[in-house]
Amino acid sequence: MNDSLNSLDSLNALLERATRPGFEDWRRGIVRLGGCVSPVNLAGHGVSVDAATGEVLRSLSGGLIIPCGNRRAVVCLPCARTYRGDTFHLIRAGLTGGKEVTERVGGHPRVFATLTAPGFGAVHTRRERSGEPLPCRPRPADQRCPHGRPIGCRIRHTVGDPRLGEPLCPRCYDYAGAVLWQAHAGTLWHRFTLELRRELARQAGLTRSAFAERVRLSYAKVAEYQRRGLVHFHAVVRLDGPDGPSTVPPRWATTELLADAVRTAATRVRLRAVGADVIGARVLRFGPQVDVRPIAAFGDGQRLTSSAVAGYIAKYATKGAETAGATASRIRDASELVALPLRYHVLRMAETCWWLGGLPPFAELGLRRWAHMLGYRGHFTTKSRRYSTTLTALRTARATHRAGGKATVTVGRWHYAGRGYEPAGELIAASVREEGEPYGTH
Repeated sequence: MNDSLNSLDSLNALLERATRPGFEDWRRGIVRLGGCVSPVNLAGHGVSVDAATGEVLRSLSGGLIIPCGNRRAVVCLPCARTYRGDTFHLIRAGLTGGKEVTERVGGHPRVFATLTAPGFGAVHTRRERSGEPLPCRPRPADQRCPHGRPIGCRIRHTVGDPRLGEPLCPRCYDYAGAVLWQAHAGTLWHRFTLELRRELARQAGLTRSAFAERVRLSYAKVAEYQRRGLVHFHAVVRLDGPDGPSTVPPRWATTELLADAVRTAATRVRLRAVGADVIGARVLRFGPQVDVRPIAAFGDGQRLTSSAVAGYIAKYATKGAETAGATASRIRDASELVALPLRYHVLRMAETCWWLGGLPPFAELGLRRWAHMLGYRGHFTTKSRRYSTTLTALRTARATHRAGGKATVTVGRWHYAGRGYEPAGELIAASVREEGEPYGTH
């Protein structure tokens, strides 16, 4: 009954709004948000100026509403669609050219690499062979862990089995180690890129400085959560000439050289976690499952094409810890942990973040702040400076397109005035969401 009354009130508000002057401009402004779930309201004044001529194209005063721009689909699907599309073009431009990146980059050595977290205890997993499921962890039935739990599992888990990712024995699982790995994952990746340059130089028989004068390493990566609550990294890694994608790398810089160097560098990275005096030493590393595949050019008949890789990375760029069963919202107080509808394993990881985050040796990691992310505090999508275009450039190009092809500069003073739509605006936004129109198409 209340929902019906609210809908009727919103409809009446929309009809009333339609009688006012400027309705079409107001409606168009809502539509341009693409159905954003939680837009930002600004108050102030400003002007949009043609960057070439200085002509004032648009003058605004009073209120302005802009999309939230959140990348996570679970928070705002319309804005996530835009982010996913931008990420796709960013990744693909670094593989085939376009967006002011030379097409010659398509002939440079490049691989698609996946670096995983190590094991912190046996978890239920899904294995298959030729499309047929296999037993989870086939072990003799009489073999038990120190806590009396079986160390094996002969169940052939289905895709949606809630046991997937859960430890066979929670008491054996190293939750502290898992959380610390998450907190250091970004640093591990940075160490990997440094080690990869060293390994490439070693295999080429050059010093690191001599290698840097001949070859530039570029990459773009995304973090994906596994069911066990730990991230792994998917990355495009590419070799260019010394000045980036516009220059050709030496002939000895081959795809095979790059693939072998990625595998070797991933196994060599080591990092000592903070707080060893409190919970024991933890030497962090990547897991042994390092998958490296060459990337084919678009349309040449090979399975792993540039477009497929760009689509894969873009898909995970809009996801977060909620894919592992965690909460999408920040945890503000320990009491919230009791009420969260989390599966046992994920709850234990969040609790471990809260516990370690309250100990002085771990203060620099900010674990309580990132408990909802199960300890991971890095960016989900990152790239090296010369990989390709930038998200900012893509957004600027979209704004230029909306301005009729004119590059514009906006000058003004705006301050935050709240979030959300008025009732009439929410009806317009809801209709846009139903049509699935991404932001920037109008």
